[in-house]
This record gives sequence, C-alpha cells and structure tokens, in this order.
Amino acid sequence: MATEDHIRNPLEWGWDQIKLAGTAISSTGHAVAGPGEGVDTTPPVVRRIEIADLKEVLAKGFADFGAYRTDVFFVCLIYPVAGLFLINLAFGYDMLPLLFPLASGFTLIGPIAAVGLYEMSRRREKGFEVTWSDAFAVTGSPAFGAIMVLGLVLLTIFVVWMAVAQIIYDMTLGPKPPVSIEAFVNDVVTTSAGWAMVIVGMGTGFLFAVLVLAISVVSFPLLLDRNVGVYTAVETSIRAVMKNPEPMAVWGLIVAGGLVIGMLPVFIGLVIILPVLGHATWHLYRKVVAS
Repeated sequence: MATEDHIRNPLEWGWDQIKLAGTAISSTGHAVAGPGEGVDTTPPVVRRIEIADLKEVLAKGFADFGAYRTDVFFVCLIYPVAGLFLINLAFGYDMLPLLFPLASGFTLIGPIAAVGLYEMSRRREKGFEVTWSDAFAVTGSPAFGAIMVLGLVLLTIFVVWMAVAQIIYDMTLGPKPPVSIEAFVNDVVTTSAGWAMVIVGMGTGFLFAVLVLAISVVSFPLLLDRNVGVYTAVETSIRAVMKNPEPMAVWGLIVAGGLVIGMLPVFIGLVIILPVLGHATWHLYRKVVAS
C-alpha cells in the first residue's frame, strides 16, 4: 500500500483522498449530530493520571517523531503561514500588532493540524506499517465528518480570538497601525496603554486557551479511536480535564512553552515542536481514557 502511494501521480492520489473524504462525511452525519445507529453513546471511562505520567507521554511522542520524521508534514503547514506574515510585514505594519495573537493562535487550531499525527501514532501502536501519507488516511475515516465539525468549532474560536485581539489593540495602542517595529515595541514596553494591551491580551488569551484545552485535549483522538459522536468526545475531554486539573494544567503549560520556544527562530522550531506535541497528545489520550 505504501509503495502504491509513492508511485501514483500526486494529483491522482489527492483526488482519491477527496473522494474518500466525501464518502466519510456522507456516512457519518449521525455521528456528527449525536446519538444514532451504530454510534456508541456510552461515556468512556476517564482515568486519573499524575504529573509524572507526562514524562512518559512526551517520551513516546519523541519516539513517534523519530520513527517517522513528521516534521516534513508540518513544513507544509507552518512555512506558508510564516511566509505570508513576513510578506505582509514587508509591505506594511498592519499585521504587526497581531503577531503574538497569531503565533499563540497555533495553540487553538493545533489539534486540527495534528489529527494526522494522531492517526500515525494510532497505527504505530497497533503494529501497522506507517508512512507519512498515512497522516492523510484520516480523510477516509468514518469519523472524518465529526472531526471536521469539531475542527470548525476550533477554527471559529481562533477567528473570534483574532478579532478580540484586534479590538484590544484598537482600544489601547490603536486603532492606527504602528509606523515601525521599533516604535511598536517601544510603545508596548514604555507606555501604560502598551502594558494594558499586554495584560488584557494575555488574560483573554489564557481564557481562550483553557476553553480549547478543555474541549479538545482528548476529543480528536477519541473520535479517531472509537465510533462516538462529537458531543460524547467533547464531554469526555471536559471530564478528563476536570478529573486531572493539575496534570492538564501542566500539559497546557508544556504546550504553551513549547510553542514559545518553537516560535523564537522565525517559527522554524515549530517544525519539531508541533509534531512531537501532536504524537504525544495521542499517548496522553491513551493514558487518560480507558480502553
């Protein structure tokens, strides 16, 4: 199967994936809406974990990353975004105030981008042969429709976050765009309006991050692993966070800290950070949700 994927014309392969996606969406409408024939509505059992368990989770994430080098997959996602942002900066500074909100927004939409990584880790755990193209096999999964719906929810949250960030800037240092990078940085660190923007922005961003963590930390892996609806997946994710507040808080800090480190060298570090965190999230799900 892997050999066939490598030989076929990329357009032909892509078209096959689109057809699989269409079939998956049409066959899983009941799973998206809620209870229906064939959908398991039994609430999954959520286990209690310790902060120390996160070390094992991360180790397994690194192992999966080392086995499949999924950094190549994430180059396709990160560099277009970074490139568009840098091009915009080259022609003006309209986007400059949204640099941090955009970068931190990876936390909000990261679970969507990482779905393919969950699938690769799932297949490796079962002993299947895995290639990078298996990251796209999720488009043919019966859960794809439900995954798309939950992904749309996260995308909506991301758009709202960006809009709120723009409003915060307009009410503090704006609404006019900064005249230069130096002037913007100076206004942020030396004026009361700049500090107000930082404090209000970070506080608001924290609330958005907690919301996304609660509804998505195990929901996407659960949808891939079992035939459940979106409601069950989100409800299970929320229960997982409520039952393990300290480990989940530390996990959130690990994700946030990893993203900050990855963004420092012009987003390059995210090529490693995001795949590792994506693979590790699958193993976190397996640790928290009982089989």
